[in-house]
Amino acid sequence: MENYKMVAKTLFGFEELLAKELTQLGAQNVEQGTRVVNFIGDKGFMYKANLALRTALKILKPIKTFKAFNDNSLYDGIQKIDWSQYLNEYKTFVVETTLHSEHFNHSQFVALKTKDAIVDQFRDKTGKRPNIDKDFPDLRIHVHIDRDLVTVSLDSSGESLHRRGYKTATNIAPINEVLAAGMLLLSGWDGTSHFIDPMCGSGTILAEAAMIACNIPANINRKEFAFEKWQDWDSELFDKVLESLLKKTREFHYTITGYDKAPSAVSKAKDNIHNANLDEYITIRQANFFESEKMTDGPLHMVFNPPYGERLDIEMERFYREIGDTMKQKYPNTNAWFITANLEALKFVGLRPSRKIKLFNGKLEARFAKYEMYAGSKRTKFQTEDND
Repeated sequence: MENYKMVAKTLFGFEELLAKELTQLGAQNVEQGTRVVNFIGDKGFMYKANLALRTALKILKPIKTFKAFNDNSLYDGIQKIDWSQYLNEYKTFVVETTLHSEHFNHSQFVALKTKDAIVDQFRDKTGKRPNIDKDFPDLRIHVHIDRDLVTVSLDSSGESLHRRGYKTATNIAPINEVLAAGMLLLSGWDGTSHFIDPMCGSGTILAEAAMIACNIPANINRKEFAFEKWQDWDSELFDKVLESLLKKTREFHYTITGYDKAPSAVSKAKDNIHNANLDEYITIRQANFFESEKMTDGPLHMVFNPPYGERLDIEMERFYREIGDTMKQKYPNTNAWFITANLEALKFVGLRPSRKIKLFNGKLEARFAKYEMYAGSKRTKFQTEDND
């Protein structure tokens, strides 16, 4: 099979993680950009990347680059692509755009011009035309314009890869699955200790933690990928790729526990964990973190997403002080990490983080902070604050 260039899109701060994931999967010529990682692979690797990558949002396959300075040169460039390789007049498609250009500043206009060029090509050749379908298209086309450079790609993923397929129930402020997986990887979670999420919400961090621990492909529960509607779709190859990934799953010998004080959250989390077929690895119960204590011997890995006042009404100063007090007094020998978009709130924890990593939760700038809880008198030793 021929190799070709592909682009994996990701969240800010996860580029290095994604590059490492791609390298470990077997990608060639891996190069990091901003929120993207470029790589080379074949069709089977494209299937594997969509199935297995934890920190990717999309896998794009570029098919043409050209220069355009106005709507005419954009139309001409799109027309020079032989669209019959990817579509026919009875299929449907949609155009999505990303623009960083003085020449083009209206995404809908670029999408419309692209659509016109494709439709006109088919109408001129066959007298018929493919239609637009924004919801369930046969082909998703991505147009990226950086100044005057146009890159036309096929979107092999379809819906964003953070939509793993196991989450049917969410709470007020759910965390994105890719963000959860990236946080876990940044925290060093590898399944070699007990794990707890003491504010588990709808269970996303728990599910991602179990899949990392057992090396289960991130998107094993997805219903479909966009490439399944491509003209060169190879179901036998896909099955072989999936089978080879499933052979690499591993045993997990510790516990993964989730707490939430809201009965509705516990119920939703249990549903989602069941949907992900991860019940055997994860225990969820109703409990208030501030009234809890460490229940396991040996090291404990803790990752959580506390509320920070954007969509949940809490008394910020007292809440974050209680987080610090609980970790310090009740959770010795624990590596604790949490994310917050309330940068002021970190001051109230009363402990100095040993690391702070800048991330974004949606559009909100956030910090992912690490607190090392030592056993006995060493509890606060080495807790020095890194610069932002």
